[in-house]
Amino acid sequence: MIRSICTVAALALLAACGDGQPLFDVPPPETGTGTTDPTPGSSIVRTEASAADGSALVSDVSYNQAEDTFTVDGIGFDGANVYTRLPGEMGKLGRNDDTDVFAAAATVTDPVSGRPVSQIPAYRALYRESAVKVDGEPRTSYAVVQTGGYLDYGYGGTVYQRKGGVVLPDSGQATFSGDYAGVRVFDNQTGLEYVTGDMTLDIDFDDFNANDAVRARLSNRVALRENGKPIPLGTGETDLKLPTVLMSIQEGAPSLDANGEIRGELKSVVRNAQGTLETYETGTFSGIVAGDATTTPGGEIVGIVVLESADPRFEGVNVRETGGVILNR
Repeated sequence: MIRSICTVAALALLAACGDGQPLFDVPPPETGTGTTDPTPGSSIVRTEASAADGSALVSDVSYNQAEDTFTVDGIGFDGANVYTRLPGEMGKLGRNDDTDVFAAAATVTDPVSGRPVSQIPAYRALYRESAVKVDGEPRTSYAVVQTGGYLDYGYGGTVYQRKGGVVLPDSGQATFSGDYAGVRVFDNQTGLEYVTGDMTLDIDFDDFNANDAVRARLSNRVALRENGKPIPLGTGETDLKLPTVLMSIQEGAPSLDANGEIRGELKSVVRNAQGTLETYETGTFSGIVAGDATTTPGGEIVGIVVLESADPRFEGVNVRETGGVILNR
């Protein structure tokens, strides 16, 4: 697959361990979905399926806690696979600084000539893990890898996982909330931006009768340049807008299944110059509920948000926003 100098690639997440060794099997590129035949009692890892345009890749990703580095294998020209934490304030993202940010090296040395080989710029990896441990490992975690070095969305990936099983309540309602952090890359323009915000997700375990109802709200988003400086938002036709994003409530659809996996459609709207509401962003949320009888039943959700829209600041430029959340009751 030849690409302009990332549509998203699927990466297998290896949760935090001191030596960076894998904790989960990596699915082949053709499947890209992770755990097969999941159950309420099983651990689950989810990656992205292979995209039709060849942009989705599957490879190993691991966090080395002892060295505080992140390893990404399988993506061309992203350094020597080892990403290092960005310095200072840029090494953390999110309202509570709970998401780690790593960057690939800008050059690699040719071992024969000793000359530097320049790499695709702006490869970034976001990583977050749950504060709750199951058998000494994070109960949930996610990783997002993206670059702003291509004229299209380029190569990157997302993975999210649950360690151990889940016990879902069979009655009542629950509300979950937490920080959101993500990366924005462009089609028909290079460059990368960060985004932070808040997310809430509610589940009605009583109704609908056909399925448990799920709704979600992504709000208070703030866009940041690569250097961490805020990007102004506005309401004009050429201003960047980050409106509240809502998940569609679906009756009869398995938005939450018996294994604790969640799927939902996302959409935001804005009011145009004629005063009419129109769709601004569309996308998906994919997540997993965690928490069993030894911790908090159904007490945590890990998930990935993907949104696409036209960028009003630039002519003919689209943007894809990919972010992750860990939400708690």
